[in-house]
Amino acid sequence: MAKQIHWFPGHMNKALIEVENKIKLGDVVIELLDARAPFSSINENLEKIIKNKKTLIVLTKDDLADPKQTKVWIEQLKSQYSQIITLNLKNSGSENILTKAVIALGKDKWEKQRAKGMKPQPIRAMILGVPNVGKSSFINRMAKRKAAGVQNKPGFTRGEQWIKVSQDFLLMDTPGILPMNYEDQQKATKLALIGSIREDILPNEILVDYLLNFLKDKYPNALKERFDISEIKDKENVLHQIANKRKLVDATGQDDLLRAEVLLLKEFKDGLLGKITLEHYES
Repeated sequence: MAKQIHWFPGHMNKALIEVENKIKLGDVVIELLDARAPFSSINENLEKIIKNKKTLIVLTKDDLADPKQTKVWIEQLKSQYSQIITLNLKNSGSENILTKAVIALGKDKWEKQRAKGMKPQPIRAMILGVPNVGKSSFINRMAKRKAAGVQNKPGFTRGEQWIKVSQDFLLMDTPGILPMNYEDQQKATKLALIGSIREDILPNEILVDYLLNFLKDKYPNALKERFDISEIKDKENVLHQIANKRKLVDATGQDDLLRAEVLLLKEFKDGLLGKITLEHYES
């Protein structure tokens, strides 16, 4: 049986309780999933809390994902959620797409308020997701200002805050929350590869093993253009080639395979190996 992966810092536990207490304040939920690993970035703890709320699923970082797989995932997720869109936050106009989607989900609130003779109040949308899925970048894009801190590492956002996007709706930022543990080590591995789990939780050796085996199976040419590696053989062979290509040597003048591991993982995370999705939907 695979070893369970545990990572549930105190601030995540506190954030989960806060979300549970404040979910009633939101009219709709915006759940961000990383398009490179949609299934693994669904947090079952959050799903239980938001099950009775209208939910907009946003597949983030779709510019880094395999577009064919993104289309497949959209179709599969349609049966489970109110609405699904993909979003590249680097594209102008992405905020307009999201605004329309949020208003479509929350317009019944306005209709009820108008029926009572009330002035329609802003739609309150709560943003949820695992760490490093792009929540802060998402909020800053929507608010058209730096309303949330951004760092390319998990566990950066702390605390909740309502942020005014327009006269029509507000966003509540929340910290990234992971399940208490992962019985399925593959899920934890994929989340570590996309940067949602801290790098020191899983050794680079495990991540590189998984990544190379996956690339060999699904994207055999992924290392060709970047490292001139035409065939993915065993891990050591690949790391030696990367070290040679980038002139990575240790103090003794030998190929520095540890630095080659770090480089490979970083270039995957940054999308430099091409558009890769770690989860291919199996029917």
